[in-house]
Amino acid sequence: MFMPQHFISLSLLLLLNATSSSSLAASCPPTPWDEIGPFYRPNAPVRDTIGKGYLLSGTVRSSADCSPIPKARIEFWQAGPDGRYDDAYRATVYSDSKGRYRLQTFPAVPYANRPPHIHILVDVKDFEGLVTQHYPKRGAKGAQLDLVLVPEGKDEGESKGRAGDLVRPGKGSR
Repeated sequence: MFMPQHFISLSLLLLLNATSSSSLAASCPPTPWDEIGPFYRPNAPVRDTIGKGYLLSGTVRSSADCSPIPKARIEFWQAGPDGRYDDAYRATVYSDSKGRYRLQTFPAVPYANRPPHIHILVDVKDFEGLVTQHYPKRGAKGAQLDLVLVPEGKDEGESKGRAGDLVRPGKGSR
């Protein structure tokens, strides 16, 4: 025999499950776009270390459901300790099977009235590309930065209308 209290418990459980699923999806707004800048050069070397003293890591995720995105190509470039851009301060990493990435670098430096920053370009099949920048906190030894991408064909977030602006290394072979 089905008891009313079982019905209430089941209803509350279903409501809680629906609420947690929708709040999870709502908790992944796309990473905002930022300027690519004049110093981008495609095809940075594949490596996860370009210096010591600052660790940038995170997870590449889908804005649709916060799921991790494996095999995302992530390019980084930044000014060197002398404030100049150079091949030594460029790297490409790929997110692992759980969408995680990491870059070991040196603390970013300011130059030409710009605050310290690290440029980031993300490209992966079935998602709009992303160009953004990370602005480290003063004195920090690292940061956790999730990169949230919009699935191709979705009209949400800051990347709307910007995907065509993205320089996509190896487009067609992603």
